[in-house]
Amino acid sequence: MSNITDLQDALETKTLTLVILTIVTMGTYPIMWMYLNTEKIEKITGKAIANSKYIINIACCMGLSSIVASLASLRGSVTLPIMCYLLALTGNALIIAWAFKAKSAIEEYALTQHKIDLKINVFYVFFFNLAYINYCINSLPELQRKQQILTGTAKPET
Repeated sequence: MSNITDLQDALETKTLTLVILTIVTMGTYPIMWMYLNTEKIEKITGKAIANSKYIINIACCMGLSSIVASLASLRGSVTLPIMCYLLALTGNALIIAWAFKAKSAIEEYALTQHKIDLKINVFYVFFFNLAYINYCINSLPELQRKQQILTGTAKPET
């Protein structure tokens, strides 16, 4: 049986750090975080989330959206802003889909490996996707501790 902190230790990212780096890098860091950590999450949870090509497609959509936005401001075109919004919308939809796959993998992992009935909020996954998934991963040890106290299976402190 794996340790409850395996997932948290593998990712080594505090949620506040993730949010700050997202703001500072204007949205680039979360894509890099997904690329680096999806495989780790898959390995520990034992459930597939997304391959590297999927995440590269997200990066392409978001990058092209920025390029098209720059061109749109220079040219004053009507179709370029529409393309920009469509690319950004596609990239964000792919990120949300990734977050929901990660949600189900983490919930299943918590239940099967650690007997924790983790209910990850769908609303938060949709709006705060990556940051909320990271928060849930970091809160797993505390949830296990609370559940052990409630069920009376907590180990006495020495």
